[in-house]
Amino acid sequence: MIAPNKDTVGCRECLKTDKPIFDFEFAFQPIVNVVTQTIYAHEALVRGPFGESAYSVLSQVTESNRYTFDQACRVKAVETAAGLEMKSLLSINFLPNAVYRPEACIRTTLAAARKYGFPIENIIFEVTEGEKVEDRPHLVNIFNEYRRLGFRTAIDDFGAGYAGLNLLAEYQPHIIKIDMDLVRNVDASKSRQTIVEGIVQMCRKLDIVLIAEGIETKPERDFLRAVGIELMQGYLFCKPAFKSLGIVEAEAWI
Repeated sequence: MIAPNKDTVGCRECLKTDKPIFDFEFAFQPIVNVVTQTIYAHEALVRGPFGESAYSVLSQVTESNRYTFDQACRVKAVETAAGLEMKSLLSINFLPNAVYRPEACIRTTLAAARKYGFPIENIIFEVTEGEKVEDRPHLVNIFNEYRRLGFRTAIDDFGAGYAGLNLLAEYQPHIIKIDMDLVRNVDASKSRQTIVEGIVQMCRKLDIVLIAEGIETKPERDFLRAVGIELMQGYLFCKPAFKSLGIVEAEAWI
């Protein structure tokens, strides 16, 4: 008898969508276009069943339930967004180390999109650069498969993690999100300004959409807009809204 390989085991886990798992919900934070003053997307942020922190949920993720959790997150994010009648793009974080065969593990997401009537072209899959990617070629394979199927792809926390420019040299996602540590007080920091300006030029040449996250002040917003960044996310515009769509107050645009 041939022992099951890693791919077989992983995909078997991914198909166990009815397997019980701890309860969780989502909060949605808008990503805005400061030029058109519209909402470009909402990021689905995991929360406890009563709005508890993301840590309270993620601390329960183990090697044995990672596959099921990753699959459950995708399905629940799509279901909740559809129930809220979200018209913007939906950004979903995924765990690359929980995906063995992307063409198989994506099936539940495709099924959820069909079931709840949510367009797959409105779904962004983003991976945080802060998560240690054990197999970069595998991550590139995941991204390529998702792109082939019509999803958008994004690298989150760019400039703060393990992948960096090496990953970007191998794969150019639709979207890059600049890490908030580079954004914080950028209006008053020459070094941060120089780095951000360099990222803007790089993304422009690579035809990558750029999002600045963690915007908390108007001076940060104004500097980033002045260097050509139109898409932003942060408390200045709206905090994550638990089980609802965020509303951007008029004051945030002024």
